[in-house]
Amino acid sequence: MNEKTHILFDLDGTITDSFEGICKSAQYALQYFGITVPDFDTLRPFIGPPLRDSFRNLFGFNDEQVEQAVTRYREYFSVTGLLENTLYTGMDVLLPRLKAEGKLLCVATSKATVYAQKILQHFNIAQHFHFIAGSELDGQRSKKAEVIRYALEHMPVINLKNAVMIGDRKHDVLGAKEIGMDCIGVLYGYGDEAELTAAGVTVMVDSVEDLARLLL
Repeated sequence: MNEKTHILFDLDGTITDSFEGICKSAQYALQYFGITVPDFDTLRPFIGPPLRDSFRNLFGFNDEQVEQAVTRYREYFSVTGLLENTLYTGMDVLLPRLKAEGKLLCVATSKATVYAQKILQHFNIAQHFHFIAGSELDGQRSKKAEVIRYALEHMPVINLKNAVMIGDRKHDVLGAKEIGMDCIGVLYGYGDEAELTAAGVTVMVDSVEDLARLLL
C-alpha cells in the first residue's frame, strides 16, 4: 500500500475516538422523545453511518421524527459533543509524515463538513489535508460513496489504483468498492473483523502504528 498517492481518511473511529461526544449527543436527542439510554454501548452503532439513517434504522423514527432528532442532536453536539473527542495515539505523527512523503491526504466523512473542519482544527491537524469532504447539514451527500466521489473531484487523481480509503466501518469499505477503490480497515475503531471482512475490505490493521508501516 505504500505506492498509494491519494489517501482518504474517515474521521470518527479512524482519526479520532469520538465515542463519548456522539453517544452523549444521541442520548440528549433521544431524551426529547422520552427514550432513556443509560448504556452507551447501545448507541455505538451511531458511529459511522449517516446520522439520519441511525435514528431511522435504530429507533424506527419517521421522517418528521428524524429531523427533530437531528436538530436536538446538534444542539448538544455543535457546542459540547464535538470536543468530547480524542485523537488516536500516533495520528498526529503519521499525517505529517505521509504529507512529507508527497501523499495527498483528504478526509471523507459522513459527518457534516462544518463539524469535521472544527474537529480537525481543534486537534491542529487540518493543515495536513488537501481537502475535507463531508456531508451537508440538510443531509445531502451523506452516503459514503457520495462523499468519496466528492473528495476525488477535489483531488487530482488520474488512476483509482493510486487511491485508497481508510475507515473502521463497513460503510467505508462499501463506499470505496462502489467507487472502485481499495479500502484499509482499521480495527482500533468501531467496526470489527467480521464486519469489515463481510464488506470486502482489502486489508486490515490493528493500530495506527500498523497503518504507518503499511502506508510509508
